[in-house]
Amino acid sequence: MRRSHPKFVSKKELGKGIPSVSYNLRHGGSVLIDRKDPKQALPAIKSLGEYIEKHNRAAVIFPEGTRSKTGVPKRFSENGLKILCKYAPSAYIVPISINNSWKMVRYGSFPMGLGNKLQFIIHEPMAIKGFSFNELMEKTESAVVSGIKN
Repeated sequence: MRRSHPKFVSKKELGKGIPSVSYNLRHGGSVLIDRKDPKQALPAIKSLGEYIEKHNRAAVIFPEGTRSKTGVPKRFSENGLKILCKYAPSAYIVPISINNSWKMVRYGSFPMGLGNKLQFIIHEPMAIKGFSFNELMEKTESAVVSGIKN
C-alpha cells in the first residue's frame, strides 16, 4: 500500500508516546479520533474522505474498533466507513483479515505476547460505486470474517 500513501483513522491515544508511530500519525495526514466523542470523529473522517478523493490516496480504517481479546471478530461499526464511502465515491474497499494479532495483547500490555506469527490475508478489492452501502458493508465484513482463523 506504500504507493497509495495510506492515511489512518486511529484513536487519539496512539498519537502520543509511541516513537515514530505517533509522530507519523500526527504529521502524516492521518486522523486521530476520540472514540468517546462521535461528534468530533465524524467531521474528521469526512475531511479524510474528501482528502483521499482529491489526492487519490488510501484510507485505512478498522471498523471492528478495539481488537478482540479472543480472536473472534467483534461487530463492525458502519459510521466511519459510510462517511468515507460518501465523500470518496471513486475509492475501492480492500478487506484485509489479520490473524493472531489478539495473541499479542491477550495478557494485557505486559507481558506482550512476543513471537506470534501474524498473517495478513488481502481480499479482492471492491469498487464503492458498484454496490449499495449495505451490500458493500455485508461483503466487506463477510470477507474479513471468512479470513480469520482461530
